[in-house]
Amino acid sequence: MSPSTLLHSLMFKSKGSVIAALDIGSSKIACFIARVLDEEGRFEVLGIGHQASAGIKNGGVVDLQSAETAIRKTVHAAEHMAAGAMKGYPLREVIINVPGVHALSHNSSVDIDVRGHDVTDHDIRRALARAQKQALEAETAGGERELIHTIATGYALDGQEGVRQPRGMVGESLRVGVHLVTAETTALKNFETCIERSHLDIAALCLSPYAAGLSALVEDEMDLGCTVIDMGGGVTSFAVFSGGAFVYADAVPLGGIHVTSDIARGLTTGVADAERLKNLYGHALAASSDETEMIDVPQIGEERAIQPNHVPRSLLVGIIQPRLEEIMEMVRARLKDSGADTVAGRRVVLTGGASQLAGLRDLAQMVLDKQVRLGKPIRINGLADAVSGPAFATTAGLLTYIAERSDEMPAEIISMAQPGTVWERVRLWLKENW
Repeated sequence: MSPSTLLHSLMFKSKGSVIAALDIGSSKIACFIARVLDEEGRFEVLGIGHQASAGIKNGGVVDLQSAETAIRKTVHAAEHMAAGAMKGYPLREVIINVPGVHALSHNSSVDIDVRGHDVTDHDIRRALARAQKQALEAETAGGERELIHTIATGYALDGQEGVRQPRGMVGESLRVGVHLVTAETTALKNFETCIERSHLDIAALCLSPYAAGLSALVEDEMDLGCTVIDMGGGVTSFAVFSGGAFVYADAVPLGGIHVTSDIARGLTTGVADAERLKNLYGHALAASSDETEMIDVPQIGEERAIQPNHVPRSLLVGIIQPRLEEIMEMVRARLKDSGADTVAGRRVVLTGGASQLAGLRDLAQMVLDKQVRLGKPIRINGLADAVSGPAFATTAGLLTYIAERSDEMPAEIISMAQPGTVWERVRLWLKENW
């Protein structure tokens, strides 16, 4: 069964509904369980679970059994915390992230006849459904790719560009700008297998950097132009927002784990020790004091107490900085080559666990020549300090997506674009032809 067949119209906004977000990453797996508070989609988090990832590498499943075990433990921890509110009912459905490395993003436009009538929601859904059909006939031919996002990015009515809200306006022809995101079917099937073996169903899919942006960006950043760079363990993905919409996404297959691996090789130390050194003494930019500051680097297979190994901190920073510069330069090149840099504005928001390395904000500002800030979840109140930082922006954003933007799900668009009863079809025909 393909993931698209799992996407169905659910009333996630109904008061009291329980929704769950599962963020499956290369370095950690996190689960938030939340309850919808009102019809506006506001929610409260009931349970949280997170732990080190297993069976996932560079955004893909490499060991089904290990991945399943890690997912099961994470979800169980969140369920245990939310047990009272869930009244003994086990979690059944989750929304999961799609790593950016498996996704392709492109923009198109669709023209539809309005024939002098006022523009309705159905007209817009009809345009989006047509864009989906074209994408399925082109990009997803052969079943190699799955459509995961169909987003309206802008409108033009009778040639008038820049229309922000066409509903209710009268015209003859409506052009809808559409952003489509597809993902590799095989990669999604492997994630689906892990979820099903954990006795869960996938209710929706959302691209990781898109979720991070929904969680961490303020409205003005989305409107004026901003790039979200979500730095995970195995993948650095990014999303561009402009005009209040998500308009481009891409990824590079490098992240925090690669920095750690560089340290382990360069200083001939264990991976766990390399991670500790990175977090305690690592910095993205060299400083004059690095030459004189000494750090103890445990050697592989040697007892630290017997044979201490002191090296200048400059060696550590000299390993970290080039790799981070490479990642940021690759992001800059992808934005330029795609043309997305023309609408991305001069604002960058960093999210993801790897974004918390000291000095990274300043380095990104230098390489990208933009204003950079560190992002964290801003649309969920009451999160504990341990899960309110950049590392959990994607997890929180998955809840925001399903609570506020479920109408962007491809299956939802198709179902809403096709009236269900004979009378509804007759009324639509009369409206469009008279």
